[in-house]
Amino acid sequence: MSVKAMMATILQDQMTSRGISSLSRSDYEEIVALLIEQLREMEFELAARELRKHDP
Repeated sequence: MSVKAMMATILQDQMTSRGISSLSRSDYEEIVALLIEQLREMEFELAARELRKHDP
């Protein structure tokens, strides 16, 4: 099982425990993929910001 699949399962379990059960498995997988992409973009932005701090 891939990390994305495990994250989708965790998300689905958490949403179900909060009474949200109307999403499909592919919805959860899409949400996880979007979250990973957003985190990757934030990581790049923070790294670029840090590099700019050290540029003379």
